[in-house]
Amino acid sequence: MSKLTITQWGVSDRPREKYLSNGFSHLSDAELIAILLRNGSSNESAVELSKSILNKHDNSLNKIADLSVKQLTQFNGVGHVKAITLLTAFELGRRRTVEKIKDQDRILSPQDLCHFMQDKNGFKPHEEFWAIYVNQNSNILGSQMIGQGGLTATSVDIRLIIKTALELSATGLFVCHNHPSGQLKPSQADKTLTQQLKEATNLLNIQLLDHVIVYKDSCYSFFEEDIL
Repeated sequence: MSKLTITQWGVSDRPREKYLSNGFSHLSDAELIAILLRNGSSNESAVELSKSILNKHDNSLNKIADLSVKQLTQFNGVGHVKAITLLTAFELGRRRTVEKIKDQDRILSPQDLCHFMQDKNGFKPHEEFWAIYVNQNSNILGSQMIGQGGLTATSVDIRLIIKTALELSATGLFVCHNHPSGQLKPSQADKTLTQQLKEATNLLNIQLLDHVIVYKDSCYSFFEEDIL
């Protein structure tokens, strides 16, 4: 018995029609991906193909967003055009998140900081250490890269961070570095540097508000883990 194509399904079961009737909130991740893919293969509908892609990657949109065109085209029914379309949607979503943070020019949570920094160093193949300076209302006064290194280490000059904070009359600052390896857990060197920076800023009545480690769309917050 042959399978029904999406056009043969009931109208209420078709992803596009479901969106028009009820909005995106009523669609599953597989149905959203199916809208982008438009059609499936000779053996699977677009929704079934989408489910196959999700199942292969632990139903994680983040893992799918990290795939390459070559990896996506290994699925029967996904060619270069479909793969690029899907990855473009993920990239637009990432840029929209970054734009929202830039528009508000404030950092009110570790998530705000992570989103702000992911665009700067979350996807870099080498380590970069950044400082972000804010006033008492959490408005961003400026940001700068303090140092960069290889895959596992970065040299950081605390004096440069303090100097810029004083020049901007900042009352608080955030610091961030990336881990290209994908391992978000801080090293002992990360913890030691954070403590040294905290002690230096306290002497000048400047608050070290958080230190986050980022990797693509994931992050680790010293503040949230209560080790700041």
